[in-house]
Amino acid sequence: MFSDGLLELIEAGVLTNARKKVHPGRTITAFSVGSARLIEYIDDNPNVLYLESAFTNDTNVIRQNPRTVAINSAIEVDLTGQVVADSIGTYCYSGIGGQMDFVRGAAMSEGGRPVIAITSRTPKGASRIVPFIKQGAGVVTTRAHVYYVVTEHGIAELHGVPLRERANRLRDIAHPDDREELDRAIHERFRS
Repeated sequence: MFSDGLLELIEAGVLTNARKKVHPGRTITAFSVGSARLIEYIDDNPNVLYLESAFTNDTNVIRQNPRTVAINSAIEVDLTGQVVADSIGTYCYSGIGGQMDFVRGAAMSEGGRPVIAITSRTPKGASRIVPFIKQGAGVVTTRAHVYYVVTEHGIAELHGVPLRERANRLRDIAHPDDREELDRAIHERFRS
């Protein structure tokens, strides 16, 4: 997805696509959503190429670009690192999109990094890092595929880490007011 956030990175010179091996120098997307400014940028721009999602989301294509960083969001992440990105309990909030495709593609890319980026709390003040996912929610990205979870409070590196340590790392990047409750959940779940 090509959105206004991506446009800001391009305009700031942060994202150049210069090191890509597949379509170097060009932004590849299957679809775009955004402002009139975004549409003006995209319109007739030879550096933006629309291709079918069967190509853009193909892990074998993604992995060919070294140092791919895939940044995806989530609705909630449980203490083991399971990522819910499409539902709030049984309510389907959105589609799963290409999250798993890009998580896997970035992980297989030489020097790549798959990142789940979330705010520690929802706009209504609920913690996004939770002891257990809501009943009926769907796991989009399994804990085995999660490498990094990022909030405004830090980064939790999770890949290859035992479950209790994953829980501690996730607690440490939760909102400070939610950490005591998460601590209790960790103690209850991982008694040793």
